[in-house]
Amino acid sequence: MSTTTAIAPLTTEDAEVLVTAARRAAEAAGVRVSVTILDAGGHLLAFRRDDQAVLISGETSTRKAYTALQLDSATADLVDAVQPGGLFHTLPTALDRPLLFIAGGVPVHRDGRLIGAIGVGGGAPDQDHSFAAAAVESIA
Repeated sequence: MSTTTAIAPLTTEDAEVLVTAARRAAEAAGVRVSVTILDAGGHLLAFRRDDQAVLISGETSTRKAYTALQLDSATADLVDAVQPGGLFHTLPTALDRPLLFIAGGVPVHRDGRLIGAIGVGGGAPDQDHSFAAAAVESIA
């Protein structure tokens, strides 16, 4: 007989903590961001759009979260893979980087299992990544 240990899913309370932590990290850096939180099934748990952020920050944060969830990798680690000749291929944007993969999406794990993802948009890619990573650390 085998037993399995249940992994607690990402809750709305977790999502609120993630959004708050990402927003605080961004505000400390003087940056306005939008934040998207998805559960393991790709369902939207939380979304905070800052209308003072870049116009497309809300859409970008959602795409980053979906990419991090689908590939179970931080989008910062995927940027080179989607460049011409990389493992993935997509159309470039005006930023000369694929919009779906620019840094700022981070998967969320609990007890080694993927339970969701966070996406942050509005700052520079490395800033968005650091805000998302700081948020994930807040619930670790």
